[in-house]
Amino acid sequence: MSNVLRMNSVRGKVRKLASTTVHDTVDFYDGSGPPRVVACPERELPPGGVPAYLAARKSGARSFVLWADEHRRERVATVVTESAAGGVATFQVLGAHGEHLGTIVREKAFRGRGLRTRWTVTPNGGPEAVGYKGRIVWWFVWWLCLPLMVAVVIFTVLDSTPGNEGGAARAPRRIRWRAGGSMPLEFRSRGSKLHLHAPETDWRLGAALIALVRSFSADMWDGRKT
Repeated sequence: MSNVLRMNSVRGKVRKLASTTVHDTVDFYDGSGPPRVVACPERELPPGGVPAYLAARKSGARSFVLWADEHRRERVATVVTESAAGGVATFQVLGAHGEHLGTIVREKAFRGRGLRTRWTVTPNGGPEAVGYKGRIVWWFVWWLCLPLMVAVVIFTVLDSTPGNEGGAARAPRRIRWRAGGSMPLEFRSRGSKLHLHAPETDWRLGAALIALVRSFSADMWDGRKT
């Protein structure tokens, strides 16, 4: 059985009511009991504060801390941007004492080496694993249906019926990482869960990875203006 990580992002009034604690969490499940919180991701703001973070974010840069609990008592890991330009961003994942846990590279679709967004994960001392966002066949279907989805969105905006929850389908999001003949990592769009198929995978690297993947999704957790 694979270990599973899932990020839960809290928005809106709850976050504003108690800004002294970290509300976003990463759950870990290994089959031995119920899921447990192992990390609380939080943006690590530069000297310019939120405006500076959001400005750097546009180029693909990210910077955040994984705390052991909501009260920031202990740092579990840190994600820093080594470089971000031309649609390619390289991140370093560091442990609580600054030790290197791994490197994560994101190459944006049509900017890197393919038509799909490419994620490369290299654990410290481990083999490189490469994953692509979505399968080619589902991207093909999604692009074919795009005109219809645009019409659905327009109809949804014009329809004032109470309780209307229409909208366009999300683009393919599933990512399967390959390293040689194995699949050590897999991000499943249903439930937004990261499966650690390789038992030797450091869950701290996995927690950093799912936080990064989620920061580039439509429900980005680190893009708020406050």
